Amino acid sequence: MKLWDKGFSTDKKIDHFTVGNDRELDLILAKYDVIASKAHAQMLAKVKLISPEEANALVQELEVIVSSIEAGTFTIEATFEDMHSKIEFLLVQKLGDIGKKIHTARSRNDQVLVAMHLYLKEELMEIKSATKSLFKLLLELAETHQNVLLPGYTHLQIAMPSSFGLWFSAYAESLIDDLYFINAAYKIADQNPLGSAAGYGSSFPIDRNYTTHELGFETLKYNVVAAQMGRGKVEKATAFGMASIAATLSKFAMDITLYMSQNFNFISFPDELTTGSSIMPHKKNPDVFELLRAKCNKIQAIPNQLAFIINNLPSGYHRDLQLVKEIMIPSIQDMKACLEMLIFSLKEIRVQNNILDDAKYDYLFSVDTLNELVLKGMPFRDAYKKMGQEIEAGVFTPKRDIKHTHEGSLGNLCLEEIRAKMKTL
Repeated sequence: MKLWDKGFSTDKKIDHFTVGNDRELDLILAKYDVIASKAHAQMLAKVKLISPEEANALVQELEVIVSSIEAGTFTIEATFEDMHSKIEFLLVQKLGDIGKKIHTARSRNDQVLVAMHLYLKEELMEIKSATKSLFKLLLELAETHQNVLLPGYTHLQIAMPSSFGLWFSAYAESLIDDLYFINAAYKIADQNPLGSAAGYGSSFPIDRNYTTHELGFETLKYNVVAAQMGRGKVEKATAFGMASIAATLSKFAMDITLYMSQNFNFISFPDELTTGSSIMPHKKNPDVFELLRAKCNKIQAIPNQLAFIINNLPSGYHRDLQLVKEIMIPSIQDMKACLEMLIFSLKEIRVQNNILDDAKYDYLFSVDTLNELVLKGMPFRDAYKKMGQEIEAGVFTPKRDIKHTHEGSLGNLCLEEIRAKMKTL
C-alpha cells in the first residue's frame, strides 16, 4: 500500500530507488508518527471533522500499534512504502472507513516533519544527559587527580607544567560549550510543524495550537512554508550540536592514545579495555579510543553532508530531503554509543604518578623559574635572556615548587565554578 497509489504499478527498480532504506529507518521513527497521529485524531474531533467516537477508536487502535512498536513486533513489509502507509493500513484493517479518515488535513510531508521533531527532541535530551554524565565523571577525575602533575605541550614540544586536574576539567568545561549548541538545536526542534500539510496549509479549519500543546512543543512553527523549510534545517542544527561534542571527544581520544603509548606512559587501562596483535604478543592497543576518534570525526562531517543535500533547494518539499534521514539517524546512534563507551572506559583509567621526576621534563619549569626572578625584581626581558643563556650553557636548575593561584590554573581549578556553569544549562 502506498499513500500516493493511483491504481497503476510502479516499476520495481524505480520503487527500490525511491524508497531506499526508508522502511528500516522508519522503524525508529514509527513511534513518533503514531504519537502525532493520536494528537491529530483528537484535534480532528475537536474541530468536528470526525466524531468523538471515531477519534476514540483511532486513538485506541494507535495505542495498540505503539505497544507493538515498543515490543519490537511492528514491521514494515516490502509491500509498504514507509511507516505512514503501514500505520494507515493497520487502522483501515481494524476500523474500516474510520481508519481512512486519519489522513484528513495532513500530508506525509508534515507527518515526517513532526515525527522527526519529536524524535530529535527525545534524542537531544538523551545526548545532553549522557554528556552531563561524562562531564560529572571528568570533574570527579579532576578532583581525584588534581595534584598529579603532567607535562603540557605546545607544538608537541615540552612547554609548561600541567596536571591531570587541569586535563580532565578542561574537557569537562569544553562540554559546556558543546551543550550550548545542543540547547540551540533543541530550541529549533521544539516547534510544532504539524498542520503545514504538504507545505501550504489546509482548507480544513484545524487547530494547530491544540496539537502543539498535546505533543508537548514549546511553540508552533506558524508559517506553513517556514515549517516545510525546516526539513533538513532542524537536522542540520542537531548535527552541529553533535559535531561540537564529537570534536571534544575526538581530541580527548587522541590525547588518550598518545598518553597510553610507551613513549608517554602517562595513563593506562585494564587489559580488557585494550586489544592485542595477531603477531606481537606485547601489544595493548587503544582500539576503543581510536574507533571513538574515527566515529567522532565522521560525526563532524555530518553538517557538511547535510549542507550538500539541502543547499540551493527552493522552498517547498523535494524528494532530496528523504536522504536526510539516512544520514541523521545512524549518526545519532553513533554519538550516543561514543558517549556511552567513553564513560564506561574512563571509569577504569589509571594515571601515572611522578611523571615529571624524569630529567627530560626539567625545561617545563623554565617559565616558573623565570617568573621567580621577575617577582624578585628583575625585568622580565632580562630574566628571559638569563634563563635562555643558562639553558644553552646546560646549567639551568629548575624551580620545581611551583605555585599557580589564579582562577583556572594548576592550584585553583575552579571546579565548583565549572559545575555552577553547567547548572545554568
